[in-house]
Amino acid sequence: MNEKDEIQNTISELGRASSESKEGPDSTGTEPESLEEIKALQDKYLRLAAEFDNYKRLSLREQRDSARFANEGLLKELLPILDNLERAVRSSKEKQRRDGLIQGVELTLKQFMETLAKFGVRPIASVGQAFDPSRHEAVARVESNTVPAGSVVDEFQRGYYLHDRILRPAMVTVSANEQADQGTASEGPQESSSGAPN
Repeated sequence: MNEKDEIQNTISELGRASSESKEGPDSTGTEPESLEEIKALQDKYLRLAAEFDNYKRLSLREQRDSARFANEGLLKELLPILDNLERAVRSSKEKQRRDGLIQGVELTLKQFMETLAKFGVRPIASVGQAFDPSRHEAVARVESNTVPAGSVVDEFQRGYYLHDRILRPAMVTVSANEQADQGTASEGPQESSSGAPN
């Protein structure tokens, strides 16, 4: 019998004892008749308090362990990818051939993306899409007449979703229309009626 079962049994025993004492001759609300009854109730109370402390300690330990090992499944899935990377590096050093290394890294990348997909991680589409500040982080702006203004031209760092939540936004370059920029630049600063520039 483990600690939790013992605690549950003690709690149920105390519940039965208290209901029996209410049904017995003491139900009038008077104090216990003998010193032995008081000692028995005090003993039960102390046992219950000690078992409750044990239960709290056990619960805290389980909670700590579950927090420490929460990512165990993910990490076990990532270990084969680490093994493949180590094999690719070792193979390239032994054979002095770079084409095998590239192929090995590409296969490892594919395996890594499949593993992330198992856990609900998927990439954010960026290049060719309209810039969306909730999914993209603009790090540069490029003048372009061929791509519509406000479109993503290049991706510096891929962004990812975790299920429906953004895990990391994509770092992108956004296109700007040259003609629109020149029009605003040629107008120059405008003055208000008070004479201060806007």
